[in-house]
Amino acid sequence: MKITINGNSISTDEGKTVLEVCKEAGIYIPTLCHDERLEPYGGCRLCVIEVKGVPRPITACTTPVSEGMEVTTESEALTSVRRSVLSLILSDHPNDCMLCEKAGDCDLQDLAYFYEVKPDSIPGTRRNLPIRDDNPLVYFDPNKCILCGRCVRICHEVVTKGTIDLVGRGFTTIPDTAFSVPKNPDNCVFCGQCISTCPVGALVERPSMGKGRTHGVKKVKTTCTYCGTGCNFYLNVKGGKVIRVTSDYSAPVNGGNLCIKGRFGYEFIHHKDRITTPLIRDGNDFRPASWDEALSLIASRFTELKARYGPQSIGGFSSSRCTNEENYLMSKWVRAALGSNNVDNCARV
Repeated sequence: MKITINGNSISTDEGKTVLEVCKEAGIYIPTLCHDERLEPYGGCRLCVIEVKGVPRPITACTTPVSEGMEVTTESEALTSVRRSVLSLILSDHPNDCMLCEKAGDCDLQDLAYFYEVKPDSIPGTRRNLPIRDDNPLVYFDPNKCILCGRCVRICHEVVTKGTIDLVGRGFTTIPDTAFSVPKNPDNCVFCGQCISTCPVGALVERPSMGKGRTHGVKKVKTTCTYCGTGCNFYLNVKGGKVIRVTSDYSAPVNGGNLCIKGRFGYEFIHHKDRITTPLIRDGNDFRPASWDEALSLIASRFTELKARYGPQSIGGFSSSRCTNEENYLMSKWVRAALGSNNVDNCARV
């Protein structure tokens, strides 16, 4: 179908929302409550647009396109609405961007700058709720929460755990567990999905606090080594050390979603007991060796075993923590190089 956006004719498919079409066309529409991994919510009201024939602004994230639709994404009226919404959000939001962990990577900060909204444009009472610092992985400052609902929705829709929900009424509403019980292995899987979707500094990774902001780190895309699923993410490196893991929303396998191991299980990288060089047994001890020496020893020992006992005396057992490609290479090496069909994998059992 064809629709018109800001006077330009655009071809699109049925079933898409105006926000999706605009993103594909490179047309910017501000959002705070939207996450492509979640169902459209329409809560923040920042993505309001004007549609010919509709007497009021409507949200782009919840409005499906229709044949011949005429859309306006920028106007004085829409800018006024967005500034008003941002002013209301900032009216009780802490103005501590200088110390906030999310500074430089905060959607609210970027929008306030873009629309030139000052934090004190609407004076009033500010929240002074106690900070939830009751577990070693997730740090939650409810005073910075803008009630976009993204953490609650991702916990219900993607993780399907339902650990948190919007609790309380009015000024005291926060995303919290039932009866404010601290997050623990009984009610939370600690996947960090709530952190990944939070657009402000309300939810942050506790282990990485104070170690560096987004603009001061180098992001290195890699594949998780904890299982064979092949989830991609970014290692955030500063000073030669990994300080946190952040989602890769373009990853074809996981789309930015991670489990507790992928998001928080990176401390082994710099652990003092990590083996970083091959070891060869020397009597009752092990001595460090080069890769060339280790591989030559392995090749010679396999050659001896094959010559003495035959290829069927050798087998290969691979791990599901490896990727499909690595498991394939393991199988090919045993079958082609060693001449054995004794290949197995721990996933079979």
